[in-house]
Amino acid sequence: MGYWNTKGKSDKWYTPKHVFEALDCTFDLDVAAPEGFETHVPADFFIFENSLTNRWNGFVWMNPPFGGRNGLVPWLKKFFDHGNGIALTPDRTSTPWFRDAWRKADAVLFTPKLRFIRPDGSEGKSPSNGTALFAAGERGTVALENASRAGLGILAIPKLSTCSHRNIRSTLSSEAPATSC
Repeated sequence: MGYWNTKGKSDKWYTPKHVFEALDCTFDLDVAAPEGFETHVPADFFIFENSLTNRWNGFVWMNPPFGGRNGLVPWLKKFFDHGNGIALTPDRTSTPWFRDAWRKADAVLFTPKLRFIRPDGSEGKSPSNGTALFAAGERGTVALENASRAGLGILAIPKLSTCSHRNIRSTLSSEAPATSC
């Protein structure tokens, strides 16, 4: 088990305020809100429990419990099926779930290591890896563009990257150039 995957004292870590300031948007719904703790999520409504079985509406924020090895898989499936929001995950690019999310995302913002907020309100230590914000839909993409301009991270557009990769590969080989993605 890697260092980033070792079980800590808690999986309750909340997104710092500067992330939402950089995104410069409001959400209709926080789908993984903690009960009894006021977060910085600028949302109108909050789901405190059973989020994966509840209906999601509007533009959503998702910072789910990271859980074990594939703990994010059901959360990401529901997020991309919903198709409108921003999801925060570790940037574990070598995992199958990350690559699957990459293919489904409209945009991804890779951030430096974020110091998340503990349940007592104090700032945590630097985590072992950075985070990624996945956008689904136009509002999410615009918010990630805002955050990139504000210096929060590096913006990538997966669908463009895939197209560019195909075109580069066909240019370097004897294949005919790709005409569409």
